[in-house]
Amino acid sequence: MEREQVSSNKKKKPKPMNKCKKSRFRRVCVFCGSSPGKKASYHLAAVQLAHHLVERGIDLVYGGGSVGLMGLVARAVHGGGGHVLGVVPKSLLPRELIGETPGELKAVAGMHQRKAEMARHSDAFIALPGGYGTLEELLEVIAWAQLRIHHKPVGLLNVDGYYDSLLAFIDKAVHEGFVTPAARHIIVAARTPSELLSKLEDYVPHDASMLEQHQHNCSPNPDMPR
Repeated sequence: MEREQVSSNKKKKPKPMNKCKKSRFRRVCVFCGSSPGKKASYHLAAVQLAHHLVERGIDLVYGGGSVGLMGLVARAVHGGGGHVLGVVPKSLLPRELIGETPGELKAVAGMHQRKAEMARHSDAFIALPGGYGTLEELLEVIAWAQLRIHHKPVGLLNVDGYYDSLLAFIDKAVHEGFVTPAARHIIVAARTPSELLSKLEDYVPHDASMLEQHQHNCSPNPDMPR
């Protein structure tokens, strides 16, 4: 009887509370390099971002590779108990090209479908340091936001000032009249994963009220002839 009482007490022991408040995001898409980069700070930022996603209960959507920063983020989220969805074009599926990928792997026809599928499954976007592919993916979701194709937050993890020159270029484009101040607001930048995620949680589209008014004005008028 004494052993049964001890066992019963163990079952009633409360579970530890998660200190992070529940996120409004279910899944976040991370764009990043398939190369590791030269600085250890890039590797650290990738792993820290993964840990913050797991702590907040956010699953990962990414490009499906197992090398470079992509592999670091995916393995850290998967190892922490988060769900990982990798989206890969069929041409890159051979193991020698992408390696052993953690989590779920979804094959698509090509690169355009890859980006569309990643966006469809995600509630927000974050770019870590990367090269041409990362920049292309990042700028496309920014352009989609500008065109109101989506209203999801877009974050730039500016590790050690890696994206300072890109942000300066965008500010120059605003100054020269090629990007509106409202469109500049689309990009949310921070130097640490925790700061960036907090900013993304609080993000409200700059033209949200204008969009609501536009939708109201475009609603069907029952008095109009059809």
